[in-house]
Amino acid sequence: AEMQKYLLYNSVEPEELSTLRELSTIEICKIWSAMSRHIYRQLLQKKVVEIGVGSFAVVPAHATVAEGKVLPIERPMFILSKPLKMFYNLESEEIKIPEETPVLHPDFEAISASTHFRQEIVEQCVQETLLCFAEALRDNKEVEFSFR
Repeated sequence: AEMQKYLLYNSVEPEELSTLRELSTIEICKIWSAMSRHIYRQLLQKKVVEIGVGSFAVVPAHATVAEGKVLPIERPMFILSKPLKMFYNLESEEIKIPEETPVLHPDFEAISASTHFRQEIVEQCVQETLLCFAEALRDNKEVEFSFR
């Protein structure tokens, strides 16, 4: 499975991050913003996007409005994969994704078509970034990923 490679026993070797080292920060951001737009479009269609370390999904939630009224709403969330949580010994609330929701993997062909990068560069960039993310989890570092 895709996710296995993010369960790190050792630190990530520099050669595992060859694409990230060749790209500039701006280029990496361009790739991730194309990835972000792709995920956003899928969420609008009520689909789940699985990216190896977890999934982006729209989940039912409740908002409290005036006079304590509660409104059912839906909110986009990133849900870390269970094996990853167990492996890195992380705690988070159990979030249920509605069962009938279709689960997709990122369409790297479409994502690269919206950038000027080759598909393999886009894929490598995303996977290497996720490796860095996994390493930060492993080393108990603060991680901040911002998605619009």
